[in-house]
Amino acid sequence: MSHPLVIAYHLIWTAYGWWLPNDPRGSGSTTVRSDVLAELGELHYGRKRVQPAGRVVREFYEEAKAQLKHPLLTFDAQAREVIADSFATTITKQNYTCYACVIMPGQSHVALRGRSSHSSTRDGAGQCNQGNRMYSSEAHQDLEQVVMIPSAAEAFVGDAQFQGLF
Repeated sequence: MSHPLVIAYHLIWTAYGWWLPNDPRGSGSTTVRSDVLAELGELHYGRKRVQPAGRVVREFYEEAKAQLKHPLLTFDAQAREVIADSFATTITKQNYTCYACVIMPGQSHVALRGRSSHSSTRDGAGQCNQGNRMYSSEAHQDLEQVVMIPSAAEAFVGDAQFQGLF
């Protein structure tokens, strides 16, 4: 069997307490290492095919917050700007193609392709911090997020579609 062609990577970074191993939506964890947290729910490796209602997820995290050893690590607006600048600098320096990026108070997602041997306007290689639009929105109630859309990706992902992508 041949190796599948990888066209992009979806990288996810979570801050402390925002995506627990037994999250009702599923997780990338294979074990829950805290007995107290294990009592909150069953572990499910991977994304669940049928996602729970938002109310279920909110209730899970309300209960979990009291069980954590430390307070939730939350990125405020200034921290999200620093993270955005760092992502943009690295993407440009390493000549990655960034298709989309969202930085929220508790997690960040980046969709990118590895180093490109050529740079073109169409694929936006190494241009995440040039010609992109960065703005804040309130996609999840009171949670602000920084969204970066490289100009080359705008033809493929419109604003309304992008806000719900991650």
